[in-house]
Amino acid sequence: MDEEALPIEVDGEDDDGGEVDDAREIDALDLPMPVLAVDDALDLLRDGELEIVGRLYASSNNALLCLLRRPSPAGDAAADIVATCVYKPVVGERPLVDFPDGTLARREVAAFEASQATGWDIVPPTVLRDGPFGEGMLQLWIRTDPAVDPVGLVVESDPRLRRIAVFDAAINNTDRKAGHLLPVPGGHVYGVDHGVTFSPVPKLRTVLWSWRGEPFAAGELEVLRALRAGLDDALGATLRGLLAPIEVTATARRIDRLLEAGVFPEPDPRRPALPWPPV
Repeated sequence: MDEEALPIEVDGEDDDGGEVDDAREIDALDLPMPVLAVDDALDLLRDGELEIVGRLYASSNNALLCLLRRPSPAGDAAADIVATCVYKPVVGERPLVDFPDGTLARREVAAFEASQATGWDIVPPTVLRDGPFGEGMLQLWIRTDPAVDPVGLVVESDPRLRRIAVFDAAINNTDRKAGHLLPVPGGHVYGVDHGVTFSPVPKLRTVLWSWRGEPFAAGELEVLRALRAGLDDALGATLRGLLAPIEVTATARRIDRLLEAGVFPEPDPRRPALPWPPV
């Protein structure tokens, strides 16, 4: 992607007059961030008119901040449905040595589909669609609660993060940073940035090791069993449209091992246990 062609200045830019690189700064901008039901959000992400606002400076994969708009049937602009989202075009993905090129956007969508299958609503609504720079991932922007520090949640082993730790173990998340946790008003915590998941090679890297070796709760085991059953049914069919067959098979085997062990995984001493940077 020709970075010079990207609209990199964001309305409400930082003190240096450049790109806004902090999620809390973006949350503070005067951008529409309505709370939408999942189905309504997915419809808007799939079919809404996409307008690029700017590039997320800290992103290594040319993630773009965008507006989505669904015009009112009556032609009343004030009644349009408008929301903010992130668009990560495939052509902007940075090549990695341990993941096939051009696959990160599909992994983000696969993580959303797996999240939906858990019933835990961990990943915000996410779709794969065409955009100004070609096919990419679109995800609803989630406004966070400024009173809650994600790092504090990790340090304090907040129990709301247990579900995310289970989810990450199931999808083999190699990049769970504290900054990828989005606490929102009302107490729910979302997780984002799942482009490096579902590797067939065990490589869990996460800041959520507080429960390592502890038994899964009954509800957590129930969700893992449901995920495993889904991989032999509709969820498996969906993931095979997004991932390589070996990656879907490896996910099933990984969940089998989690169920057999019955406990949160321990860090592998042969591999890095933490992402870098961890925040």
